[in-house]
Amino acid sequence: MRIAIASDHAAVALKGALAAWLRDSGHEVDDLGPYDDARVDYPDYGYRLAEAIAAGRAARGIALCGSGIGISIAVNRHPACRCALVSEPLSATLAREHNDANVLAIGARLTGEDMAKACITAFLSTDFAGGRHGGRVDKLGHPAFAKEPA
Repeated sequence: MRIAIASDHAAVALKGALAAWLRDSGHEVDDLGPYDDARVDYPDYGYRLAEAIAAGRAARGIALCGSGIGISIAVNRHPACRCALVSEPLSATLAREHNDANVLAIGARLTGEDMAKACITAFLSTDFAGGRHGGRVDKLGHPAFAKEPA
């Protein structure tokens, strides 16, 4: 699978470790930066990742920052992206199964490398369930067309 990965300065070390691990696992990885720990703004890299997903240059994305919160907000500004911030594998599984998440966000200051790998493994190995979840996910991409609750 082709995976895009991006971070801010707080998560550049974790990004490097995860990118190498993903490559060793047989995935194509597009590292969108940054490449050192000089201070950068997470929205710039979140938007870069969102564009890669929206353009079809990657099937899935991994977004990292100190807490995971800021970069997940940035990615979710793009209507083609459904980014889920997780800290354990069950949430990563449900993000794919119920929400068809195409980007996973992780906080490097809150989640260790082994747990991040477990979350990514769950994320990449889970399919979207569809069914009753399909209509809900459709509304996420087109909020203007969402119906009022019954």
